[in-house]
Amino acid sequence: MKYRQLGSTELSVSEVSFGTWAIGGSWGKKDDSESLRALDRAMEAGVNFFDTADVYGDGHSEQLLAKATKGKEDSIHIATKFCRAGDIHDPSIYSEASVRAYCEQSLKRLERERIDLYQIHCPPIAILRDGSVFEVLDKLRAEGKIREYGVSVETVEEGLLCLQYPGVKALQVIYNLFRQKPEQELFPQAHARGVGILVRLPLASGLLTGKFSETAKFDADDHRTYNRNGESFNVGETFAGLPFEKGVSLSRSLHWIAEGRGNMTRASLRWILDNPNITCVIPGFKNTAQVEDNLGALEVPSFTDAERQRIEQFYKREVHEHIRGAY
Repeated sequence: MKYRQLGSTELSVSEVSFGTWAIGGSWGKKDDSESLRALDRAMEAGVNFFDTADVYGDGHSEQLLAKATKGKEDSIHIATKFCRAGDIHDPSIYSEASVRAYCEQSLKRLERERIDLYQIHCPPIAILRDGSVFEVLDKLRAEGKIREYGVSVETVEEGLLCLQYPGVKALQVIYNLFRQKPEQELFPQAHARGVGILVRLPLASGLLTGKFSETAKFDADDHRTYNRNGESFNVGETFAGLPFEKGVSLSRSLHWIAEGRGNMTRASLRWILDNPNITCVIPGFKNTAQVEDNLGALEVPSFTDAERQRIEQFYKREVHEHIRGAY
């Protein structure tokens, strides 16, 4: 395992880390015993950073992380998020009383005294412009409730706005072969300001595994069914904002990236890790086999300049125009 510094913080995190949305809920059937085995396998391999949120299974993924990391609180870092358990457009959700309550509830579920990275969970840009929530987070950090804080954003504009606040030490961004816009302006500016980048949905909800056909079906409680067109939250959170059938077709055009790299999963993650402005990728998982596959990205060859140019041109010519939602 290799580790990268999270921006200008003292946190050093595994370059392949993991997100826990899938083991909390909203990705179809789940098995807690298998989830715990998968978490153990990740930690055995040197993974020292996990991302979660209070709304993943209504706190269930936080509780699973508490079990998995018991006694390892000093060596295993946890990032969690807040605000989406309420009305994200209501300013009172970001008041000191509200944020404190969210923080205390997460600390209780995580069975920890401090959250390593506390993130605002995709708030409206008006909240970011107002900025008062960052004053609350500064207080929580001064009190030792949180170590660092950051923001999970949907758009480049939101990310650039967050960089204006000196306390923001991390941005969580959707970035993958199908969604390349953040690398142009946001990533270099974040790097220059000492702000770490966590890449979520690096496999575009599974499209970039290359395993789906146009007729694939997902469970009713899987966001790949109920948010396919942005019915419940930003459409970019599902299949990178691409119409599913178009995404499947585009993934076939990228099968070549797996040559010499095992499979598309490992190649897709490797492409992200090749970007020096990235701190880590946080793919999801539901079992140990998926953990192993994601970790395999550490062993495969980097992309050549010619390959990267081919991918960039493919994105500009074939992909970009089909992305829906705020970006």
